[in-house]
Amino acid sequence: MMMNSERLANVALAGLSLAPLVVNVDPNLNVVLTACLTVYVGCYRSVKPTPPSETMSNEHALRFPLVGSAMLLSLFLLFKFLSKDLVNAVLTCYFFVLGIAAFSATLLPAIKRFLPEKWNEDLIIWHFPYFRSLEVEFTRSQIVAAIPGTLFCVWYAKQKHWLANNVLGLAFSIQGIEMLSLGSFKTGAILLAGLFVYDIFWVFFTPVMVSVAKSFDAPIKLLFPTADLKRPFSMLGLGDIVIPGIFVALALRFDVSRGKEPQYFKSAFLGYAVGVVSTIIVMNWFQAAQPALLYIVPAVIGCLAVHCIWNGDVKPLLEFDESKTQSTEEVAAKESKKVE
Repeated sequence: MMMNSERLANVALAGLSLAPLVVNVDPNLNVVLTACLTVYVGCYRSVKPTPPSETMSNEHALRFPLVGSAMLLSLFLLFKFLSKDLVNAVLTCYFFVLGIAAFSATLLPAIKRFLPEKWNEDLIIWHFPYFRSLEVEFTRSQIVAAIPGTLFCVWYAKQKHWLANNVLGLAFSIQGIEMLSLGSFKTGAILLAGLFVYDIFWVFFTPVMVSVAKSFDAPIKLLFPTADLKRPFSMLGLGDIVIPGIFVALALRFDVSRGKEPQYFKSAFLGYAVGVVSTIIVMNWFQAAQPALLYIVPAVIGCLAVHCIWNGDVKPLLEFDESKTQSTEEVAAKESKKVE
């Protein structure tokens, strides 16, 4: 059932991405559906036998808005004092490499089904010339997946078409939600609260966020074609998808860890959808850029909190810690090996 719903969401997301090429799609509807489908796909891909590889701590969550602010301000100054074309050329090279990795990893599960099992499992270890201590591990399946990934990124680098930008942006978003873990809901609340303030400050009190978003010619935002010649595209930053998305994904893995139907995932996902819709409504009402996390964060945390309090599951939810779950699984595996 989980696999079927994920496949349907993948098909719907692909169709929605291509639709503006042949028909007029309302950009507001496109933003809402694309954001929600991306979060949905990323959340279900994050459900694995072991938790996601990168787990965030409370300290990392506290520092994240500060690090993000430093990077945002640095980019603003680069665009202000250096040639915009030069900065974007460097960024294109950087995102070209990242794009191959993200796009290939996103395609890999679909490609693996058609390849020999040996290609999926046997690791190839390649050592860097002159730096033998540095090595890269990969499988033949990953090499196969990298071929369309490389060709697609070449097209993006040459054309900078909005569709290429969006596909890479969706790949980054899905991989971010799939690979990152907040560890616990406490860490998630700290991160979302910090970025809630971060988003409000940089959008409402400075021109920095909007200026960087308009100048930054790289797939860090999704572009939705409009019929307005003065404003040909509506934009949605990847952070407005990935940051709340990893919190919603944690709710899904919490449900799975208890062996129950995804009830808290549904409430967190509903909160995300309500937050995105609220952002669009306010943005159109005031005809001005809005910090999406201002509406998404309270909606996601609020819906999950109300549902949790209603069911009397506050303590289990607050005590849930994926890092402990992971260590318990590793200990169990080691003990079973000893017995053998």
